[in-house]
Amino acid sequence: MVRVNCASIPRELYESKFFGHIKGAFTGAVRDRVGRFELANKGTLFLDEIGEIPLDLQSKLLRVLQEGTFERVGDEKTRHVDVRIIAASNRDLKAEVERGNFREDLFYRLNVFPINVPPLRQRKEDTPLLAAYLLRLAAKKFKTDEPRLSKANVLQLTNYDWPGNVRELQNIIERSVIISQKGILKFDLPKTKTEKNGSPIRTGTKSNSRRRKY
Repeated sequence: MVRVNCASIPRELYESKFFGHIKGAFTGAVRDRVGRFELANKGTLFLDEIGEIPLDLQSKLLRVLQEGTFERVGDEKTRHVDVRIIAASNRDLKAEVERGNFREDLFYRLNVFPINVPPLRQRKEDTPLLAAYLLRLAAKKFKTDEPRLSKANVLQLTNYDWPGNVRELQNIIERSVIISQKGILKFDLPKTKTEKNGSPIRTGTKSNSRRRKY
């Protein structure tokens, strides 16, 4: 699988990144370069954040998806590829089509088998499993013993609203691993809107109440 983060590519380099270029095609092209479609030939190309591709370049992407052909920048030779495409976006592409920011024909070309992944706040039951997985990754990354997630840790993570979705959870986990002492995790979570407004929602009895974050 070849992965491309469409949001990280400068506008002027999209064609070169996707389709490659030949030596001398533009300033800085000192050698021939293979594009991501060619690299993924007979395999899979994952286009992350596909909604970030500029509108005027989407037609070229549509062509290679429909016909399986393209030319490297500066080259006249037509090349053929057989690539499976997986695309992802945090945008509502149907809404982007209605706003005129995304080609309708490209949307329907991509919309063969859509999978909608709800934000983390709408699937709280996944939080403990994701936290445990990300904790293992963080411990391995920082070459430290894996701390243990306590019940209090899990409750705190589950009750938080996660406006930054899974990326925010990963950052919180990594930060806690860095500052943890003797395997004890502490999560420094931002205040929610409810807390900032000074009216937190509480659950439980008066003698054992807990603050629930939304």
